Amino acid sequence: MGNKDILQNWIIEALKANENSATLLDICKYVWKNYEEELRKSGDLFYTWQYDIRWAATKLRKDGRLLSAKQSPKGVWELS
Repeated sequence: MGNKDILQNWIIEALKANENSATLLDICKYVWKNYEEELRKSGDLFYTWQYDIRWAATKLRKDGRLLSAKQSPKGVWELS
């Protein structure tokens, strides 16, 4: 692994597992619970993934796959 683009898939997966809506904390808990081993083997991504997951969410918003921050309740990420 090591490619932060995979985080976009993990965000979508986490949101689907939480009825299409979740906080950043819930998403990070889901990712850690399900992908800890992959993260530990990912090289530098292991140290930056919680920052990079925000980058991935921004990209998903620009691509129209997540609702914008203005459309969602404060602190909540939602699939569009």
